[in-house]
Amino acid sequence: MFIQTEAMPDPLRMKFFPGETVIASGVAEFPDEEAAERSPLATRLFQVDGVDGVILYDEFLTVAREDGADWQMLKPLILGAIMDHYTSGEEAVLGRPGAPSDETADGEQEDYPFEDSEDDREIIDQVVELMESRVRPAAEQMGGDVIYKGFKDGTVFVEFVGPTMALASGMSNVLAHYVPEVKLVKDFREAIPKPGLDTPHGLAVQAVLDERINPSVASHGGHIALIDVKSDTAYIRLEGGCQGCGMADVTLKQGIEVEIKSAVPAILQVLDVTDHAGGDNPYYAQGK
Repeated sequence: MFIQTEAMPDPLRMKFFPGETVIASGVAEFPDEEAAERSPLATRLFQVDGVDGVILYDEFLTVAREDGADWQMLKPLILGAIMDHYTSGEEAVLGRPGAPSDETADGEQEDYPFEDSEDDREIIDQVVELMESRVRPAAEQMGGDVIYKGFKDGTVFVEFVGPTMALASGMSNVLAHYVPEVKLVKDFREAIPKPGLDTPHGLAVQAVLDERINPSVASHGGHIALIDVKSDTAYIRLEGGCQGCGMADVTLKQGIEVEIKSAVPAILQVLDVTDHAGGDNPYYAQGK
């Protein structure tokens, strides 16, 4: 079995082409070993010390390494794990091949909640064609994918797989240029109703963000979005200049969390769901 490799713009990621089908369709993302439990292939790869993420496509897979790990040391071990998988005859993914990023912390499945209107069919066809020709090739170069989910009221909802959240702004500009009806591009999870946002605690946390926190971080080009409130936990996402900032953890612990817990005593913890390394947002996963 001859497995080809290809370097990627992100030095922490590499493509592997086994010359055989990896998964039949779709994209399956495994950001950690726990998520990889339903994938024999990803599980084997995570047994290699230094592997930090796996994404499976139809004809290739991408592997992320930990910062400080060396590809010269990792590549032979990864190649061996891939060959062992194909020798075993096991499926690459057990069950539904979609990415696990659409599950909440409770293990509940989340999906785009609306059906596209046939009245928007011409717009949708143009959007999908542009994504296939312009967006997805760029996403693949980054080691991820951007998957169309739906269109509603001028907003294109997509699933960002891997480190592709950074494409959102440019994607909005490209789509709006060619399809004037498109106004925004959003992660599909933002279309899913979050009852916690409309509770007294959710409204109180949002007020803290609007009145105390966001006016301050806006001066640095940042923004804090409230994603949901469940029980005693507020889930937030750091956007703009805050995403990827080396001081993000300090900002969260010494600023945002203190302000929210002080103003809303019922909130006992604030979790950042942003992946600052690549822009991927593992929903309800605690920030590192």
